[in-house]
Amino acid sequence: MKIALDPYMIRHLPLLELPTVVAELGYEWIELSPREDFIPFFRHPRVDDGTVRRFRKALDAAGVRISSMLPLFHWSGPDEDDRQAAVRYWKRAVQICSDLGVDSMISEFNGRPEAAERSEAQFWRSMEELLPLFEREGIKLALEPHPDDFIENGYDAVNLIRGINHPHVTFLYCAPHTFHIGNDAPGIIRYAGDLLTHVHLADAFDHTASSGNRYILNPPGTPARIHQHLDMGEGEVDFDELFRELRANDFDGTLTACVFAWEERAKESSAFMRKKIDEYLAGWS
Repeated sequence: MKIALDPYMIRHLPLLELPTVVAELGYEWIELSPREDFIPFFRHPRVDDGTVRRFRKALDAAGVRISSMLPLFHWSGPDEDDRQAAVRYWKRAVQICSDLGVDSMISEFNGRPEAAERSEAQFWRSMEELLPLFEREGIKLALEPHPDDFIENGYDAVNLIRGINHPHVTFLYCAPHTFHIGNDAPGIIRYAGDLLTHVHLADAFDHTASSGNRYILNPPGTPARIHQHLDMGEGEVDFDELFRELRANDFDGTLTACVFAWEERAKESSAFMRKKIDEYLAGWS
């Protein structure tokens, strides 16, 4: 099993210093999320081949490796020009991933929930173009249903991935999205079975709870999907049942600490998350 850190809260560190700091926080793996100087959100990658080589040397020197890369592009957007641009961005991102010697990428379904059928059709067009590239480079892709994607429910996401019917495409369960994607972590984990290869760990409040408003949105009825990425224990995700089901499912993939809420104490939060994950894994054989 790999225990990784999403270093988004320390993204302002120079890229070549990142591996050393991650190692100091107690992690041997990085899940590399968007950075302005590497692969930014929804835009073409910014990094050149020389920097990729230097970054790989910095990783080796720190004894840290990349578990997966997480690019986010509009590859399922209803607009065809946007989709074609996203596929071009994906192709460069895959090449960077391969040059770093990484065999795993993560992303979201993207698209628009109010245009779900059109977005799914765009998703399939993009997959038809990109799957041969993933095959050729030997890279696997884990997909997660994200709030405000064209597909948000965890069970529906697993069904769609089964429909892709490709050994390189798997499922990611994101704990802080629990209350947006079905509020049934054990059930979704069981349903995914061997398709589950990645889990994102952070906490969130249950906005669906009948006991009161966990947060209030204005104007009433807005479709905004608000959630948090808090330290484990600060919200209402039931991590006891989540880890019990992971163990029952013989999970042996990647667990990623992906807290985003506390940039002012990013290092303390990251170290805390490593300790909590180790506590939950204590006794696993």
